[in-house]
Amino acid sequence: MESIKGFKDYTGEEAKKRAEIKKILVETFEKYGFEPAETPVIEAEEFVRGENANDEAVSDIYTLEDKGKRKLALRYEFTFQLKRLMQNKKLPYKRYQLGEVFRDEPVSSNRFRQFVQSDIDIIGSTIKDDAEILALTKEVLERLGIKFKIYIGNRALLNEILEELGIKSNQNQILREIDKLDKLSEAEIKSNLKKYKAENLVNILKKPEKYFEKYENYKNIAELKKLCKNYGMNFGFQPSLVRGLSYYNKNVFEIKTPETNGTIVGGGSYIFNGIQSAGISFGLDRLSSLAKIDYEKEKYLIISLDKDREAINIANKLREKNKIVNLFYGKPSKALEYANSYKFSKVIFVGEKEIKNKKFMVKDMKTGKEKELNLD
Repeated sequence: MESIKGFKDYTGEEAKKRAEIKKILVETFEKYGFEPAETPVIEAEEFVRGENANDEAVSDIYTLEDKGKRKLALRYEFTFQLKRLMQNKKLPYKRYQLGEVFRDEPVSSNRFRQFVQSDIDIIGSTIKDDAEILALTKEVLERLGIKFKIYIGNRALLNEILEELGIKSNQNQILREIDKLDKLSEAEIKSNLKKYKAENLVNILKKPEKYFEKYENYKNIAELKKLCKNYGMNFGFQPSLVRGLSYYNKNVFEIKTPETNGTIVGGGSYIFNGIQSAGISFGLDRLSSLAKIDYEKEKYLIISLDKDREAINIANKLREKNKIVNLFYGKPSKALEYANSYKFSKVIFVGEKEIKNKKFMVKDMKTGKEKELNLD
């Protein structure tokens, strides 16, 4: 039976690679002082929609109804659930979360309706936290072997430019159009902005960085540059950078790679429950398609030739040393076929001859070489 469109099974090599990426993410998050959180997949629809009901991501939520006729929805991201998690927490509250989120949206070869997202957020943040979030992101991508470049924009700066142009209404709609600059042509964006009399905004956003230094909110960009240097980092200034969700209010981040189109990691600064916060989100599917990591672990297959007790004894001793061990009961030819199928690195035969001689040979499945196992 095939899975539903937009949903996917992960097994074998793909699942192992994803597991290793998750491990790297969690290790890095905890190294920077973030603590884990887990939240329900299903929430009240009203809570899921929150105050951002017009955002594109919110409009794509999966809705459902339980036996009590309550209107429910699947979580589409993790940030909105922080409203509950942050209660009575001393600030800044730093949490990470890794798990499935759902969006009822068009699917493609690299876009699914169920996907694993991995978020970090700091509730009660300053611009210094923006720099640390970017440093953490840099470390994650370097560990995964992904080439990348960081781009920064600023929502307050965009609002300041709109004010200068005399545009005081429809600002969110205008920014939504600007957010499509990497998807639509410049002519299409200008055409869409004409109804708001904001088409000149496109020309302004193409100007060199020096031009933007006259704006008050460019100071955020300049300060973040200085802070990032403390971490040995640089970034590209992209004044047209918006990010989709309307709660962003200061610096916004996007990380791109020359290896593919689109954004691989994104986030920024936002007001949450009246508190200045910041966060960034990693999509596991995108990371998995780009990561160049060694995720194969040394695995032993112990083949019992009617000597189960002794085979189990050897397995226990290896597991005490944190080795990955499988036991196989059956014909040697089938065992080697099994070992090759699941890419076991080492094979140990346990039969009458081996027990009598107290010698167990470990066969390396890649090289074919054998080495004597010292049980002590």
